[in-house]
Amino acid sequence: MFDASHARPAHSLLQDRAFATAVMLCGQTPVILPSGLTLFRRRLAGVPLLMLPRADPPPDLPAQLAQASLQRQPLILSPERPCALPRVIPIAAARKVFHVNLSPPQATRRAALHQNWRHQLGQAEASPLRVLHRPLSPDHPLLALEAKQASSQRYQSWPTALTSAFAQTSPDQTHLFTALLRGHPVAYMLFLTHGSAATYHIGHSTAMGRTTRAHNLLLWQAMNALADRGIRSLDLGVETTPEIDRFKRRAGASVHTTGGTWLRWTPLAQNRCA
Repeated sequence: MFDASHARPAHSLLQDRAFATAVMLCGQTPVILPSGLTLFRRRLAGVPLLMLPRADPPPDLPAQLAQASLQRQPLILSPERPCALPRVIPIAAARKVFHVNLSPPQATRRAALHQNWRHQLGQAEASPLRVLHRPLSPDHPLLALEAKQASSQRYQSWPTALTSAFAQTSPDQTHLFTALLRGHPVAYMLFLTHGSAATYHIGHSTAMGRTTRAHNLLLWQAMNALADRGIRSLDLGVETTPEIDRFKRRAGASVHTTGGTWLRWTPLAQNRCA
């Protein structure tokens, strides 16, 4: 039984050491600040800059940057929640993120499911579908399926090499749920864990998987399995399409607002920001 008194602290996936390790395997060198927060290096129009993704900047961020001799470099901030950010320039508006609280007992969470979603889950449970839960192998076919799907539907996803590197360096933090119909895979959902939280990463479904409501079954069993492992919060990602957003809401997700995206660069900040 999981002991809440020994709960791991919650932090975003992009601030987990496993993500930094995967990035390093892909040839990049993150910067670890004294507080433990991780900065990543990027180039925009040939200009080198730093990014502090999915983290609330600490009050002493300028001092930490100075300690690393990075105080003059442009820095992109994207805090997890709205917070005070002095001397910054807005780049992008806040986004809506879906989260599921996995702390309540399974029976309570099931009762909270939308009636239609719960009915679809019951149909999937009564079908011949079976669910397999395993770590992700670095060369799993899902990676190629995701790359093809992202290209055809024109949405941004992690590079295949990065997900593969994550699976190679931190396999125990990958949770692949596969729906099998008479022994054949018809749907996948991959989750990555980080502290006491987990994030839905990628998924895929065949036409038969959609017909049998395989993703309802996969998500439900994943939520239960993750909760049994001490995971207390599940990030289902940002708003996308009305259909996908409805699926998330009906699965019990609530909407949280991020803190937006901001540029911190000393010359501009001093002249243009209060």
